[in-house]
Amino acid sequence: MSVIGVAGAGVMGAGVAQNLAQTGHQVVLIDKDRQALDTALRKIETQARMSRLLGGPAVDAAAVLASITTAVGPGALAETDFVIENITENWELKRELYREMDQICKPETVFVVNTSALPITKVASVTGRPDQVIGVHFMNPVPMKPAVELIPGHHTSAETVRRTRELLGAMGKKAVDVKDACGFISNRVLMLTVNEAAFLVHEGVATAEAVDEVFRSCFGHPMGPLETADLIGVDTILYSVEVLYEHYNDGKYRPCPLLRTMTDAGLHGRKSGRGFYDYGTSA
Repeated sequence: MSVIGVAGAGVMGAGVAQNLAQTGHQVVLIDKDRQALDTALRKIETQARMSRLLGGPAVDAAAVLASITTAVGPGALAETDFVIENITENWELKRELYREMDQICKPETVFVVNTSALPITKVASVTGRPDQVIGVHFMNPVPMKPAVELIPGHHTSAETVRRTRELLGAMGKKAVDVKDACGFISNRVLMLTVNEAAFLVHEGVATAEAVDEVFRSCFGHPMGPLETADLIGVDTILYSVEVLYEHYNDGKYRPCPLLRTMTDAGLHGRKSGRGFYDYGTSA
């Protein structure tokens, strides 16, 4: 049985770890912070118990937790066969982590970059195994979403693609092929939408509630763009828009100042308890 490492215990990392554990994998979940790991385990247990109520399968929460080992720091990834990386969309942090993992992990370990915007070839360039680095953009909440974007880098081998497809299939995911272009499909469109929705609030054109109501009631979206921002994380939205802006050097990706202000103020959405909406306590 493959042992899968999951780097980063935030919203996405917890979701990936839960999805893997629910589908019979042994998981090593790591983070730089013990509190983040403890919080992730609590969230995983809650989400697993609520799975059926949320439209998913019945899940044995105790079995899911028993399949997940946690550790502080990347040293625990030494014996993993895959590592799915989910840390914040910050190039300096990612570069340092991949350099560390490259030294720690087995030579045959595949690195899966769960990024919403960063080019996979750029990430692979800081490792000694660029043929074993591949992008997979998971959607949130991970256990509930049936598809992912699969993004090979310039050097990604056919064998790495095959192994990754096999893993995704075992997780119950359909892989949608995308070329290695910053933002891929989903975030080239979604981040522009969220960013422009934030501008509407920033400019006083409409409230967050009004913006989201139009998308729910008129377009049939289950969530509006600013509710989506709170779910993903306002800080993550900002980082993703900044990456798009820097990569394409195109003014249409200019980040809304409100996103910067909210990120600096700690108004990161559901994970902090307040974003465009007030959730009372940290979710």
